[in-house]
Amino acid sequence: MKRILSILGILLLTGCVMLDHEVSVVDNFNSNEYVGLWYEVARLDHRFERGLTNVTAQYIPLIDGIKVINRGFDPQTQQWQQAIGKAKFIDNPNIGLLKVSFFGPFYGAYQIHRLQTNEQDQYDAALIIGPNLDYAWILSRQPAITAQTKQDLISDAGRLGISPDAFIWVTHDK
Repeated sequence: MKRILSILGILLLTGCVMLDHEVSVVDNFNSNEYVGLWYEVARLDHRFERGLTNVTAQYIPLIDGIKVINRGFDPQTQQWQQAIGKAKFIDNPNIGLLKVSFFGPFYGAYQIHRLQTNEQDQYDAALIIGPNLDYAWILSRQPAITAQTKQDLISDAGRLGISPDAFIWVTHDK
């Protein structure tokens, strides 16, 4: 009996997504438009990317999800760091709510709270919230964003309860 409960516990853990704070997400999401290279323009501080510059996220379509390649430069060691993971849609591929794993069977939420489009109606900036409000990223198709885009996304983050001063603005010089 103890062994069966252990196996059930493992199965539950591998199927669960860590989501401590749910936010509204885009509901007309187009993953084909989202894949490709994004620059991390700003982030909240966390140990996975602490001190990194020139951070990018590459999203590559897979049959059963999206391959994620996060890459950043560590100026202290003068070396590039890379993490490869996988993202899967939680419910519907038209809803910007995914689960992402870089560590085996454990998934964290990837909530696309806001997407901005350019004049060609292509995604060009995004506010991403992780499993809770301790994880947030501002992504862009370019290494920098306009002052208006910055204000819009920071305001959105503020309405969620994230202080604008908490963001680290990422340098892109390589």
